[in-house]
Amino acid sequence: MPFLGAHESVAGGLQLAFNRLQQVGGEALQIFTRNQRQWHPQPLTEDEIDLFQTAWQQSGCLPVASHASYLINLASGKQELMDKSITAFTSEIHRCKQLGIPFVVIHPGSHGGDGVETGLARFSTALDLALEETGDDVAVLLETTAGQGTSLGSRFEELASILEHSRYPQRLGICVDTCHIFAAGYDIRTLPAYIQTLEEFDRQVGIGWIKFFHLNDSKQKLASRVDRHEHIGQGAIGLEGFRSLLNDPRFADHPMTLETPKGDDLQEDRDNLLVLRGLIEKPGTGEASV
Repeated sequence: MPFLGAHESVAGGLQLAFNRLQQVGGEALQIFTRNQRQWHPQPLTEDEIDLFQTAWQQSGCLPVASHASYLINLASGKQELMDKSITAFTSEIHRCKQLGIPFVVIHPGSHGGDGVETGLARFSTALDLALEETGDDVAVLLETTAGQGTSLGSRFEELASILEHSRYPQRLGICVDTCHIFAAGYDIRTLPAYIQTLEEFDRQVGIGWIKFFHLNDSKQKLASRVDRHEHIGQGAIGLEGFRSLLNDPRFADHPMTLETPKGDDLQEDRDNLLVLRGLIEKPGTGEASV
C-alpha cells in the first residue's frame, strides 16, 4: 500500500509537523523547512535539527519531503532573480541535508515570455549550479505543473528535457501532482484514461522517475491550466481517478501527500485520508479496504 499523508504546518517548530501528521493518521509528510515567502530565512539551529530528528524517529522514520519556496524561479531571464533563486535553492537543499530529508520538491519555474525552450535551458543550467554546490544526500523532485501563464513542467516532454540535459540526472526524480496533470490536460478520471496518461508519461519520461505524489482533486475542468486544489472526490477528477492510482502496483510503496485546504483542527486531512484509504482494494478481493 502507498504511504498516505499530507503537507503539514511547521508553525511553532519543525518537529511539530510530525505531531500534526499523527493527529490525522498520516504515513508520509511534506513540509516547508522555512517560511516559503522569505528569500533569506534564518539558518537552522542545532536544537531545531535535534528536535526534528527525534520526532521523526519517534514517528517511525516515515517518508518525508520538503517543498522549496514558491519564490524560487530557476528559469527566470532576470539575472537578479536568477541569482537569488540559485542561492535560495542551494540553501534549501542544505537544510534538507542537515535534517536528513531525502527529497526536495520544486516547480520547474517560469520562462516569463521568453519561450519554453529558453526557459528549460535556463532551468537545467541553474539546477546544475545548485546541485554542484551540494552533496548527493538529497534528491530534487521536479513537480508536474498545471501550465498557468508561462510556467514550465506542464507537459511530460518538458520534464524529460530537464532530465536529459542535467549533468546530475542521478540526483533527480519526479513528483506527480494529480490536480496539476489534470489541469494540464492529462485525463485520469477513468481507468482507461489513467492508463493512457501513464503510458504517455512512460513514453516521454519513464515511470521509474516518479518518486512522490501530491494527491489533490481539481476545482477546475480538464485542460483548464488553472491550479486550484479540491478535496478528494469533490472536484473534477472524482474518486475513480484516485482509485486507479492507489491500486496501481507500480506505486505501492510510494509516498503520497495531500495538499488540500484545511482548518486549524485538520479535520479535512482526516476526511480526505479516510476517503483515499477507502479506495484501496484488499489484496486478492477487488474490494475497497474501508
